Amino acid sequence: MFNLEIDNISLSYDHRLVVKGLSFRIGPGQLVGLIGPNGCGKTSIIKAIGRSLVLRSGKIMLNQKDLTRFSRNDLARIIGVVPQNPALPDTFTVSEVVLLGRNPHLGLLRNESSRDMAITWLAMERTGITGLAERPMGELSGGERQRVTIARVLAQEPQAMLLDEPTANLDINNQIEILDLIQGLCQERKLAVLIALHDLNLASQYCHRILMIKEGRIFAEGTPAEIVTSANIKEVYGTESFINFHPENGLPVVIPASSRSTSTKIKGGD
Repeated sequence: MFNLEIDNISLSYDHRLVVKGLSFRIGPGQLVGLIGPNGCGKTSIIKAIGRSLVLRSGKIMLNQKDLTRFSRNDLARIIGVVPQNPALPDTFTVSEVVLLGRNPHLGLLRNESSRDMAITWLAMERTGITGLAERPMGELSGGERQRVTIARVLAQEPQAMLLDEPTANLDINNQIEILDLIQGLCQERKLAVLIALHDLNLASQYCHRILMIKEGRIFAEGTPAEIVTSANIKEVYGTESFINFHPENGLPVVIPASSRSTSTKIKGGD
């Protein structure tokens, strides 16, 4: 059974600490959100788990084994990463990009089998992009490219997904479609999902658990109802807000307070 344990890790860039003594766990079927202001360390945490950023201290345990003991291919068969700005070759077709997700399962000089092709097609079906199979990546919209990136990760057949701002620069319809997809995959496949989000309302509506990060440390951890509060937002983001509740599910909804001390009234003519 999948288990990821982040144990007292610190991370730095050029000797500048960006994450300080951070610990948490995530298991199968959990959708855990990382929220916090720009520069608080969300992306660095995802990079560290994906092994693209070396720990300064602490350790990360994956299924009771130190993360550093996994080969790159072994790790990719367990954890799939959707980076903030994935490098996708514009001249490749959608199906070619998704098929790249099978690489961790291929031996040296081994070609893709019929099973690899079938898994690739299923990943495209689940992400709703089979109609784009022969389209070059350079012709796709932002939302379509994000679906392709997620399909490529699904083709890896991972037990967990790490996503860094997967809804950035998408319109509200695409944001909802992408997060519906991620939530569905988490439930259907019992994937462990760690997702960094800027939008507090999206985090509140989709995450089972939220880690609110302030200056590289966990300021608060819990359910959306426990974490998304006016007091926490004021302390971490430095802004006033009102909290309402979604009429369908009762989850918190953030309404930013006006920056003006008085409201402007518009008077009608006589």
